[in-house]
Amino acid sequence: MADSNLQILAGVIRDAGRDVLDEWSRLQKQDLAARSNLLKPGELDEQSRGFLDAFVNAVAKAPNADILTSETWAAARDLLGNISRSRARQGFTPSETATFVFSLKQPIFQKLRERFKEDPMQLAEVTWSTSELLDKLGLFTTEIYQKGREEIILRQQQELLELSTPVVQLWNGVLALPLIGTLDSARTQVVMESLLQAIVDTGSAIAIIDITGVPIVDTLVAQHLLKTVAAARLMGADCIISGIRPQIAQTIVHLGVEINDVITKATLADAFAIALQRVGLTVTRRAKPANAVPAPVQKSE
Repeated sequence: MADSNLQILAGVIRDAGRDVLDEWSRLQKQDLAARSNLLKPGELDEQSRGFLDAFVNAVAKAPNADILTSETWAAARDLLGNISRSRARQGFTPSETATFVFSLKQPIFQKLRERFKEDPMQLAEVTWSTSELLDKLGLFTTEIYQKGREEIILRQQQELLELSTPVVQLWNGVLALPLIGTLDSARTQVVMESLLQAIVDTGSAIAIIDITGVPIVDTLVAQHLLKTVAAARLMGADCIISGIRPQIAQTIVHLGVEINDVITKATLADAFAIALQRVGLTVTRRAKPANAVPAPVQKSE
């Protein structure tokens, strides 16, 4: 019975396709009036026309097929997937995205009422089958939207991690990696990859890991730091950890973390001085030239 009901639906939409499309587009534009700036001109009409054609073809060919797996529904699924992902990027809400499908009910139900006004039993059956099908498609749209948002969030998190772990070349052969914020397993991986790649690109022999901006150092953070130091050593570079505050020093001692073979300094400046010594350089204050002209004295009026 469901097969015949949906085939009837396909026939009704084909007979009144232009009216259904126009009314559906009007309802969507009305619902998205405040968000019209997020869509390109003609984009909504093109999406609606393409989906309605794919929807009718799928219903007519395989009315009882699984919309999630059937090859007949592939075109409709692809269109809904592209629309959902694009709206996730454009800033639409999940309900606004799902409305693309759910708003199709009103113009279809109107045509069904006109067709079966003398047969309320048939009207109820076709309406119910149509509602079930559009509900499934609406839920599918919401799921794809959610996956798209999660992909965007993960990509933004990855970009933020990369931006928050810049590797700076302080001198020829000396790198600095200032860390700010919490150091967890995911960020440690990014830190390690960035540092190792910079060591390869610059051929540096010393890397300074500055943890002045790390608010809390616990056992896990200390282990992450030691893993990064060990990985850098495998690449032929020694590490110096700077930014060891009194509280951090006490915490590391209480935790019993062994960092005996790692050079630590209180400030980045102290670590940089050690790094320069390790690469055979020293910093000296330049003597003032004997013939230097003294700065003029400003007289107060």
